[in-house]
Amino acid sequence: MARTPLALFSGVAIAEAVSWTLLLAGLVLRGTLELAIAVTIGGAVHGLVFLAFVTSTIVVALNQRWGAGTTAVAVTSAVIPYATIPVELWLRRNGRLHGSWRREESRHPRDRTWHDRALRALLRHPVASTAVLAVVVVGMFVVLIAVGPSGGRG
Repeated sequence: MARTPLALFSGVAIAEAVSWTLLLAGLVLRGTLELAIAVTIGGAVHGLVFLAFVTSTIVVALNQRWGAGTTAVAVTSAVIPYATIPVELWLRRNGRLHGSWRREESRHPRDRTWHDRALRALLRHPVASTAVLAVVVVGMFVVLIAVGPSGGRG
């Protein structure tokens, strides 16, 4: 896991923007050179990075105690091409990405909630939790690939 919430969110925000570039380049290649495989590859990379972005955003949102609105804006930014970058800048400027991981319980009333206890347990074991979250993301990706696109194949 990244050293700080800022480092994690910034990293996945940039990765999400890069994956949009791959997807859009694949669409151009399919339209101009009839390379349908380019969309398959770009779409797969983008889909995997999208799932990683959403998962990472939820972890950061819980750690930073974002409200539902801020969390929704951050997650939704992945749906709009390149929007993760300005959202990351907005969150950074407003101090919503500052601070460290909350590994220890504080006197804050929310620290007694089940999801804050679960988050602290996750953060105390960064290597194991990163592995578990990676397996969850890849598992979701595999299921979504198996289900196929919403409009059907072909």
